[in-house]
Amino acid sequence: MLLPMTTVTPARRSRSDPETAALATPARARTPRPAARPGCGGGGGCGAAGEGVQGPLVRIAAPGLWEETEQAGAAGGAGWLHDNWPRPGFGDLREGAAGLGGIPAGGMARMAAMAPLEGESKGVEYFRLPVRSVLNRVVSGRVGFPWSINPYRGCEFGCHYCYARYTHEYMELEPREFERKIYVKEDAAARLRRELTPERVAGQHIAIGAATDPYQPAERRFGVTRAILEVLLDYARRRPGELSLSITTKSNLVLKDADLLGELARRGRLHINMSVTTVNTRLARVLEPRAPRPDLRLGAVRELNAAGIPTGVFAAPVLPGITDNPAALEALVAAAAEAGARFLCANVVFLMPSSQKAFFPFLERRFPRLRKQYRKWFRASGYAPEAYRARISALMRELRDRYGLAGRWPSDPAGPQPADYAALAPQLALPFASSWSHAAAPQSPRRAS
Repeated sequence: MLLPMTTVTPARRSRSDPETAALATPARARTPRPAARPGCGGGGGCGAAGEGVQGPLVRIAAPGLWEETEQAGAAGGAGWLHDNWPRPGFGDLREGAAGLGGIPAGGMARMAAMAPLEGESKGVEYFRLPVRSVLNRVVSGRVGFPWSINPYRGCEFGCHYCYARYTHEYMELEPREFERKIYVKEDAAARLRRELTPERVAGQHIAIGAATDPYQPAERRFGVTRAILEVLLDYARRRPGELSLSITTKSNLVLKDADLLGELARRGRLHINMSVTTVNTRLARVLEPRAPRPDLRLGAVRELNAAGIPTGVFAAPVLPGITDNPAALEALVAAAAEAGARFLCANVVFLMPSSQKAFFPFLERRFPRLRKQYRKWFRASGYAPEAYRARISALMRELRDRYGLAGRWPSDPAGPQPADYAALAPQLALPFASSWSHAAAPQSPRRAS
């Protein structure tokens, strides 16, 4: 029987941290709590009609700090866009992330420490973060999109393997604070409205949720993602055919915005990437403690496609020795096909040093016999060996073909294909023996070829 994991509440961690407690406490004490969603500019509506009325919001005094250092480099770590997408080295990723926006780490830490507290729920603290930019240029040339939007900083789902944990390091927060301290971007819709111009975005792809989930639980309370979608739809109505969008999420909460998403899909190019790591519900709860169940995510895939919103599955990350059992991967691909997924992409886990700080202790507790192999593989570069990735790529390609799934996003032009590892597959072996029983994983009937 699986036992719940013990966590330390954010409030206790914050008070015990000498670098943030002194700055954070005064800001919270002197800040009135606004009645409106941070994404809407405080008070009033935030749809196509206007930007809303400004609420009683605290401003950061130093203009140089009023900046969003959106970690577009985190998208550079998202090598899961395609099975064998080119991947940057550690240096490329970290330098690119730090350089974007031009704020020193100390500045980001000070801004985060001064962010007013919006509330707490189930051990999670929500803060309101002033930003200068919502539409962020991706500096890495190794991913498939030039722009990103992340409505929140931090993610409540608490996936132990998450590569984006390093984004909290720029605020001098520990990796585990990534799911305990969520920063809600202030005035996101109003700022995006000013940034969204044809000169910047016409014909260029915008990825929403490349670093943090736009439909995490905070969205129910703050609605920043919906406010952003309303601005994008207003633009699409005025300039049909210009917008190219994708949304990556682990949550069936995306269904609440089906009305906006459907119209965006009709007026431009939109697809949804639903991340599903495993169809084994018990295992998913261990790996992704607060994310919706896999069956709920696959149900959302079915409903979105039925509504005319192209949706596929990101079978990522594949975790060596945990989710890479061939039978388990086939169950996942079969379930995606059964749900009517338009495409399926997969990739092996990527573990930056900040992710290792959270993931390696998790391995010690839950999968102790894998810890030595993970340390051997991931300490040096964050990537599994090329031979292992090639093997997984070949296996997923075979499974996609068997179940009639595409390996790329809908309407993607035929371009250079990733390296063909299929010829190498017979010569490779999977060195990990799975530590998890996949016997309970639901099986779906094969799609006729």
